[in-house]
Amino acid sequence: MLALSTTVIILIVVLGLFAWVGLRVGRDRDLDEFAVARNSQSGLGLGLSFFASGVGAWILFAAPEVGASTGLAGVLGYAVAITVPLIGLVLIGRRLRALVPEGHNLIEFVQLRYGRTMHLYVLAISMLYMLVALAAELTAVGAVLGRLSVMDPRLGIAAVAAITALYTAYGGLRASIRTDRWQSWMLFALLIVVGAVLFTGLSREDVPSDPALFTVDVTGIEAALTLIVAVTATTLFHNGYWQRVWAARDGRALTRGAIIGAVTRFPVVFAAGMVGLLAAAYGVALGTPPVPFFALLDLQPGWVLAAVLILTLALVASTVDTLQNGLAAVAVTHVPSMGLTGGRIATVVFTVIPAVVAFQGFSVLRLFLIADLFCAATIVPALLGLWHRSTTAGAISGALAGLAAALGYGFVVGGSLPAAVAVATFSEGLALPPFLAALSASAAVTILVSLAARRSTNLASLNARVVPLPSLSGAPGAIEKTPENIR
Repeated sequence: MLALSTTVIILIVVLGLFAWVGLRVGRDRDLDEFAVARNSQSGLGLGLSFFASGVGAWILFAAPEVGASTGLAGVLGYAVAITVPLIGLVLIGRRLRALVPEGHNLIEFVQLRYGRTMHLYVLAISMLYMLVALAAELTAVGAVLGRLSVMDPRLGIAAVAAITALYTAYGGLRASIRTDRWQSWMLFALLIVVGAVLFTGLSREDVPSDPALFTVDVTGIEAALTLIVAVTATTLFHNGYWQRVWAARDGRALTRGAIIGAVTRFPVVFAAGMVGLLAAAYGVALGTPPVPFFALLDLQPGWVLAAVLILTLALVASTVDTLQNGLAAVAVTHVPSMGLTGGRIATVVFTVIPAVVAFQGFSVLRLFLIADLFCAATIVPALLGLWHRSTTAGAISGALAGLAAALGYGFVVGGSLPAAVAVATFSEGLALPPFLAALSASAAVTILVSLAARRSTNLASLNARVVPLPSLSGAPGAIEKTPENIR
């Protein structure tokens, strides 16, 4: 265990560095800069940001556990799942930038395309997911401190929440992206060092006691597909990523950034999963619940524990500041009259709520899965807004049909409504069928209802209805909330 003094020094130095980097970008000059930093970021800057904001502290918990429980297929599936969303972000993001170059995020596009009801539904899902994700990352800080140090975990949670909120409220998206760059290089170095230590220790063991984990079976494939669907659906409802779509200098920078992000994410998540797989294969006692990564730290020297704590702080800060600014940006784009001061206050408010949840040390896995299912049931109807034949009625009915299909599957296999709810809310853990039911039903119903209406929307006119966010000298504006007239 790390001594209290050592832990405090690490927190002060590491978080102080992040604060210094973030505050150096200066104060945002207007709401548009705070929310999207429009057309300002290069491909490399975006790529490092996509990497740092996508690999949070979950890679120390979830990826090794998946490797230990599902084997090689699960490890590969997780690594693919964390890269596929970036491909979708490029394909969809370039199209959205072309249609609404003055836009800000997917939620706004849904607002312009489908109107108030669908917009509020998507807004609620996106905000819920980001708040849950923020609580999960801050909870992870407490969990790591509880395993590595004698410090009260709540002090670490409060420190991370306060420092990231400070520089993110001050410099907005630009501060988040700038710190992502520094955190990326730190993560590369620390992951190599810590990974080498753990893999070297495992290589000294005898032959694996469970070689079956190195094979690919049906269970592993199902787990891989589930992760790909769940992670892709939720990522596309993460406003932090949509901010970066409009922050890119152009489509080429966006594409390059996504490629860099994908190429760097894959090996990191794959290696984290392999740590868990190898630990289970060699018969290491993983604990209850299983925490393969930390089980391998039990006999490591103090400097390794210090490196892991620094690694954790970099992982958490890079994802937390993205979520903080993503939440605040949603607020200011929907209520621009709140101004920059209101955006900064929103950053703090949206940090305090998840931090209080993190203080309790709850497991947020099931809540995450429920949010994932809502995202999976809604993402296809939302993205079909890029299809000129899609209608508001089709999108709303499709989203509801997706949820009904997931519940219906649970009723078929469970035989009762309580059993159906248990299946649809993942009482037994991660499962593929509810996700597939939600995706397929939502897509089919949206398309069929839209085709039956025989209407078409002029997508080229959407950008004209985006009211730019006010500058310091401009008057506040509001985004039009009614859908485009269908012709």
